[in-house]
Amino acid sequence: MASEPRPTYRGVLRHDAMPAFVTAGALQFAAPATALVVLIFTIPVGYARAGHPGEGSIALALLGLASALPTLGSAFFAGPLADRHDRHLLLRSANVISLLATAGLAADLFVRPGGSVPLAPGFYFPTWVALALPAWALLISSATVFRPAFNASVPKLVPPAELGRANGLIYAIAAGTSASASLAVGIVLSVGPAVYALAAPFALFLATQVALVGVRADLSAPRPRPTRRIWPDVVEGLRYLWGRRDLFEMTVAALVVNFLVAIAFVELGLYVLVWLRLASGFWYGAMVSASTAGAAVGMLTIAHVRFEHRAGRVLILLVLAMGFAVLGLALVRSVWLALPIVFAYGLLPGMVQTVFLSSVQATVPNEILGRVFSADEVGSYALVPVGQASGGALTYEAGVQGTFLAAGASIVVLGVVMAVGFGALRTLGFEPHAAARGTTPASD
Repeated sequence: MASEPRPTYRGVLRHDAMPAFVTAGALQFAAPATALVVLIFTIPVGYARAGHPGEGSIALALLGLASALPTLGSAFFAGPLADRHDRHLLLRSANVISLLATAGLAADLFVRPGGSVPLAPGFYFPTWVALALPAWALLISSATVFRPAFNASVPKLVPPAELGRANGLIYAIAAGTSASASLAVGIVLSVGPAVYALAAPFALFLATQVALVGVRADLSAPRPRPTRRIWPDVVEGLRYLWGRRDLFEMTVAALVVNFLVAIAFVELGLYVLVWLRLASGFWYGAMVSASTAGAAVGMLTIAHVRFEHRAGRVLILLVLAMGFAVLGLALVRSVWLALPIVFAYGLLPGMVQTVFLSSVQATVPNEILGRVFSADEVGSYALVPVGQASGGALTYEAGVQGTFLAAGASIVVLGVVMAVGFGALRTLGFEPHAAARGTTPASD
């Protein structure tokens, strides 16, 4: 019997709606990270110029909380919304909110109102930072609503054998776009006002809206959801995740990894400013760009190793390698060594994301897929606010190197625990040429 032809990236784009769909997802996923580059560099610089450099780490931790808490709150309901309603309309509506939130951030940085807001005795909290936090929270909430609806739509457009390449292509373009935009933003931050740099994420959200208009396909769940309260749908997604031990163990691992990564990388701006002793916004943009470029390469290359049958074991190896990469960042003081290490670090989560998304899309029925994605997101990110707050406090007490050493060593230990104790995850995999459960791929 003739073997099945190997999927190609060109073949993914031959499906009717995929070019516009890939463009919309890639640009929308890239835009929030680009806006975050502006905030995560502008805030500590603003504190330094105001004569309060030591308090910048606490302000960055608050920025992290303004991101993580809305992510968790929105994720509870994003999946049920994606399984109940027209996903195409949901995607467009969420992106419009992202556009408005970015405009609000730009207005805040343009006016930059003076004064400070009382927060804690002896702590300086500028008014312009206080106003930026809710705008950023709205932006990240809308992006959270966008993700489950988008990811649950992928198996509606391509067959299981092409899921790895479809996800890799979408997120690699997103990472490449984010890397380019982050580098451009870093240059703008070095030569002009921060508000000009926000033109990049605004343009990405605007282009996303245009691309979504060009998506001509039915993206909704195979069966209409019954009319009932949304909370039982939330519980149903959580119950499914609990019943799938392989996916549950993967979520637990992501919970701990995201907590540890948040401890270190919420302070990346200070890593560049204090540890590498580089005051130019260009170098911060370069670090972010190197990481996202690594993610793009990882997303594109992981499909070539044919991970589908051994997805769980691949995930465990990637987590171990992530820990060693974070340790490497803690041990170098030269940007020319830090850049290749942060590229390697980005490579690994990029691979993890493609393996995770493809495994879930291939093994979960589409009518519950949005809820499973949002349930996993709630579980995976539940400790991120704690990690970000802990990162600010730990950096304040132990310094940048101590924070990165602690996070990296802990991720390595987690990888060992996964290899020894996560038996169900080690068996996770899927048959790429099997019929998808509950999906109807679009015809060419």
